[in-house]
Amino acid sequence: MRENESKPGDNSEYPPPHYAPDYRTPDYETGPYPPPPPREDTIAFGNPPGLDYDNPPSYGTPRPRRAGRLLVYLFVAAIAAGAGAGVTVALNHDVATPSRGVSSRSISSQHDDAPGTSGLSINAGKIESRVDPGLVDITATLKYQSETAEGTGMVLSSDGLVLTNNHVIDGSTSVYASFVDSGRTYQARVIGYDATGDVALLQLEGASGLPTVTFGNSSRVNVGTAVLALGNAQGKGGVTAAPGVIEALGRSINASDEGSGTVENLHGMEQTSAQIQQGDSGGALADNTGQVIGMITAANTSSSEPGGTIGFAIPINTALSIAQQIASDSASSAVYIGDPGFLGVLVATSSSENPRQQAHDELKYAHAAFGISACIQNDTQTTVPTDVAPAPSGVLIIDVICGTAANRIGLRAGDVVTAVNGHAMGTPPSLGAYLTRFHPGATVMVSWTDASGGQHTAPVTLGPGPVH
Repeated sequence: MRENESKPGDNSEYPPPHYAPDYRTPDYETGPYPPPPPREDTIAFGNPPGLDYDNPPSYGTPRPRRAGRLLVYLFVAAIAAGAGAGVTVALNHDVATPSRGVSSRSISSQHDDAPGTSGLSINAGKIESRVDPGLVDITATLKYQSETAEGTGMVLSSDGLVLTNNHVIDGSTSVYASFVDSGRTYQARVIGYDATGDVALLQLEGASGLPTVTFGNSSRVNVGTAVLALGNAQGKGGVTAAPGVIEALGRSINASDEGSGTVENLHGMEQTSAQIQQGDSGGALADNTGQVIGMITAANTSSSEPGGTIGFAIPINTALSIAQQIASDSASSAVYIGDPGFLGVLVATSSSENPRQQAHDELKYAHAAFGISACIQNDTQTTVPTDVAPAPSGVLIIDVICGTAANRIGLRAGDVVTAVNGHAMGTPPSLGAYLTRFHPGATVMVSWTDASGGQHTAPVTLGPGPVH
């Protein structure tokens, strides 16, 4: 467990911040689910006691940790687990990025007015009347984790560009946004995201004439500036307002993710005393003129002090700069444009290149039983395969998801993927790292060894995958 980096305004009695705040709930229509294991407290980074998380999992490569996903604690969250900068370095070198049909010119311009003066009291009603019409409640369906996540978004343009945190939509297979004032609901597609910066840009389908939020200039924010946090607190829908002040600027934090068990380093953050709650992620931190000067992202709490919270927001200048890059279709080592391609396999949480050791590591990690299945509907059904292909190296397939590309070409649990497009696969993360170069509809050649020793190579057309 890593502590916050020491910065001015640090309070050492507070635990490290968790990503604030998308609200995760199991999808009980596809249950059943086992009861969650007991926790010593809510400040344990989502790791149940006794398990080995030296190698945190990532969806689409290592199998996600179910125990952490099913718990709904104060600061549940889900950023891209291990699939951030390291995976996106080679983006779009092999396959052209699809144009998303949006323009950075659509994003509302910022005001350069000085933010509200330090020490002034907040007129919550006045601020909400300016900000609330441009806020949306976001509901992301995580089909392969059998969950939903609730967060907040800010409307950037009248034709429906929406800014939110990447961790709100991480793992999503569909996203919907509902206006907090009117209740109008739109399906949203993910234009792109920056996992390392925790920023995502969405497009509301068929939208026009929408109200937008007003942005200020976060470079002019000072310590002591009065602010109001506005978001979908507790995932209940609508907006809950929380007043506070800016306590520090330029903070660097290690924000943990309850869902994936990873820790992300975020820099240049605004620290606020506003009482941030789960569901607020992607919401607005506004000054007392009603201008948004930050995007709510993370928080931590102190159980020893009633209501003791330190909240963190991405400065709006930083968030909008990333949004502009995404809207301009400018992929980079950090920014991913479009939907990721999806093979449809779950692999072990292991750093070994030996498939049998991968099976051993997965059994230890998951506390699972050996078994076998033709395919699974979601990762709650996973078991470690009984038979492992006799390959000296490669990526062991723990399970195959029904109806996916992998299932259609005949990959099964226990098979070992040895190469993709002639590139040798080694440790489990290597498969996800290579496939993340491609978008849905791309065809790759997959080579594998089956449990009986048979060698196979087949073309695979990747399907649409969950957001990483």
